[in-house]
Amino acid sequence: MRLVVTVITVAAGLLAAACGSTKKTASVPGPVQQQVLEQRADSFFFAAQRSKILGDYKTAITQYSDYIRLNRNNPTAYYELGRLFLEVRNPAYALGFARRAAAMDTSNKWFQMSLADAFAVNEMFDSAAAVYDGLCRKYPQDDDLLFNKGTALAKGRHYAEALAVFDTLETRTGPIEELIYQRQRIFLKLDMVDHAAAEIRKLIRQEPGELRYWGMLAETYESANRITEAKAVYDTILKQDPYHPRALIAIANLEKKNGDEARYRAHMMQAFRNPDYSIDEKISFVYPYLRMLETDTTKREEGLMLARLIVETHPHEAKAYALRADMFSQADQPDSALVNYRESIRLDSTRFSVWYQMMWIYSRMDQPDSLLRISDHVIQQFPKEFMGYYFNGLANYFKQRHDAAIQSLNTALSIGAEKRFMADVYALLGDTYHASGLHSRSDSSYDMALSLRPGDHIVMNNYSYYLSIRGEKLEKAEKMSRRSLELKPDSPTYMDTYAWILFRLGKYQQARDWMEKALQHPEAQQDPDVLEHYGDILFNLNEKDKAVQYWQLAKAKGATSRGLARKIAEKRYIKSHDR
Repeated sequence: MRLVVTVITVAAGLLAAACGSTKKTASVPGPVQQQVLEQRADSFFFAAQRSKILGDYKTAITQYSDYIRLNRNNPTAYYELGRLFLEVRNPAYALGFARRAAAMDTSNKWFQMSLADAFAVNEMFDSAAAVYDGLCRKYPQDDDLLFNKGTALAKGRHYAEALAVFDTLETRTGPIEELIYQRQRIFLKLDMVDHAAAEIRKLIRQEPGELRYWGMLAETYESANRITEAKAVYDTILKQDPYHPRALIAIANLEKKNGDEARYRAHMMQAFRNPDYSIDEKISFVYPYLRMLETDTTKREEGLMLARLIVETHPHEAKAYALRADMFSQADQPDSALVNYRESIRLDSTRFSVWYQMMWIYSRMDQPDSLLRISDHVIQQFPKEFMGYYFNGLANYFKQRHDAAIQSLNTALSIGAEKRFMADVYALLGDTYHASGLHSRSDSSYDMALSLRPGDHIVMNNYSYYLSIRGEKLEKAEKMSRRSLELKPDSPTYMDTYAWILFRLGKYQQARDWMEKALQHPEAQQDPDVLEHYGDILFNLNEKDKAVQYWQLAKAKGATSRGLARKIAEKRYIKSHDR
């Protein structure tokens, strides 16, 4: 609005100069100023109209608001703002502007309808019904207004009044589908199942060959748990179309409820082998199995069977193989998942989500060469995708190509993503910078990771351990390590880290206590670093012979620290920064 103020000020200055006087005048605009204001207002109005047509609703809202500041007497502007706030899902503002427009021009049908819409989205259904009632009195032949009044009454739970409105409307229009549907819903809410079914039968009598109506009738009975009647309707559907997928699936589910697993599978297979049953509908049916597998492993075989049927029926559809691969991945069968992901990519290489799943599996299977090869391709084909660079950085880190890893990870940061993914990048950068000897950058990266994800116990453990190795910020390291143990108290790795930090602080007895807690875990007893650390602690507690025994055991388990051989040969503790 700075531009508007400037124009007004300049115009006022010109008027004062023309009058040749410095005398203060009233604030009522003169003819020239009024003309400038009107032209400016019109420019905002027409700009808002253009923005609305182009779908730029937020800009249109700003422009209409600017117009209203200059002209508060045009109800159309308030009406337009009300409609726009409905589009951007701000129901409270929509109602405020709709009310203003309707109050300024009570005779305008569209303003009143907009007010009714605003009441409805704010769930003020009684108010919406009242507005529609007034409109129906004014426009008694408008069937749409009468239908909207009935719908508002139904949503406001005034069922008897709504049914009366719909009865009146049916005498005009006959049993049209949307009207029947509204009446059926009301009868179901009133637990009047036979009345609800009778409504659907009206449609069936009009079009007995429309199987969709038979399906609605079956669902009406099924919703009331009247299974026998529902099954009879589904059987009627299958007599007309033996491969009708929805009827087959419905009967399959009924058979499953009766404990007949064989008939359930037979009906499901018949439905999914129907090529006219669209692949998108099949995928929508099967996709929930992916989530069910997390909590119910008994769904695994069934989900994989349905995914296999989709592939067999739609062998040239990339999404069929992608779904089957997702099922295998969720069932922890990564090799089978990769086979299907590759086939999906062969049919359609443009789906980044499939490439992402492949990279994720390779990272989980610890296959850095395959991960590097795939991620190199991904960052070429999808240069703006964050995850391609993250996985490329991970692959290079696994292969100890630290400079390349740092470059890819920083590119990922420049692209940006959700907080949790950015935290992963900073955490991996912390590991990579540490491996490169760039300790200040490593520390900064870990700090950033923890600022984005304060409860990340893995970062806390790694960060505190590396600080302890360097002998820096040991108090900070001790706090972080203790916090990681609070979050994951049964981790022998975290116990080892905490014990080692206590050791570096000279708290040898506490270090021993924590190390012995760690060694109660079988995996710690096989870890050469843990064994060597324990030997170091024992030596500093004057248990030299036992310390040498643990150093020798660490060497036998594969320990590779530089000072270990000297410790064993010289039978003394030698401080080393390379562990």
